[in-house]
Amino acid sequence: MSNHYGAIKLNKKQTAAWITLNRPNKLNAINAVMLQELSEALDTIEKDANTKCVIIVGEGEKAFSAGADLTELQKLTPETAAEFSAKGQQVFSKLEALSKPVVAAINGYALGGGLELALACDFRLASDNAELGCPEMKLGFIPGWGGTQRLPRIVGVAEAKRLIMLGDRVKADEAYKIGLVDKVVPQKELKAETVAVAQRLGECPPAALKYAKRAINSVTAVSFEDGLKKERDFFAMLFSSKETRDKIEAFGSQRNKKEGDC
Repeated sequence: MSNHYGAIKLNKKQTAAWITLNRPNKLNAINAVMLQELSEALDTIEKDANTKCVIIVGEGEKAFSAGADLTELQKLTPETAAEFSAKGQQVFSKLEALSKPVVAAINGYALGGGLELALACDFRLASDNAELGCPEMKLGFIPGWGGTQRLPRIVGVAEAKRLIMLGDRVKADEAYKIGLVDKVVPQKELKAETVAVAQRLGECPPAALKYAKRAINSVTAVSFEDGLKKERDFFAMLFSSKETRDKIEAFGSQRNKKEGDC
């Protein structure tokens, strides 16, 4: 997996693709170049059958990403602001829809657009020095890359209003309490914990992971009845897979053996 980027780095380690936000001197602030490179990297990853999961990290020890690049925000007009919002929404929706699970390893700041990026991931692991929030309100605007839609789905409407409308920031422990992150670990253990999660995901059947993700992500987009139909269709499709049949047969043989030993 080649790395011809500048604002990000893309590396393959075993079955995991690592995307590193690579602007540490700007606290990994997200600009138009980074958005485009993220989009291209996701296309590459989607086509790679040997990649089982994706990990997103920020370069350096200070930030996952401190948000959108302020120098670009200062230049926006209403017309270009709409384009900038649409581009971020498109890239983060592509990330959310990726057929492979995505883990965000949050070290330091995950603010504004950086938090919106993390919200589009399937799992969020945080170091104990992490700080998350939506400071846009204090600058006179609102999240524009999906934050107003994803955050309430993850932490609930009341917490989302507090974070977005009041611009509150939360430390890692509080982020865990409100369900914004899945786990908090000491900073020095974040990489090892992330690798462990990636290894567990790598052991799962890729097709089952893909359809589980699609079914779960459809919850807020379709009715309950339509969701059940999606689940039923995906469930049936997986039984056309030799891998599924082999795993069921192996599990059954193992259980029968244990029962016979009793």
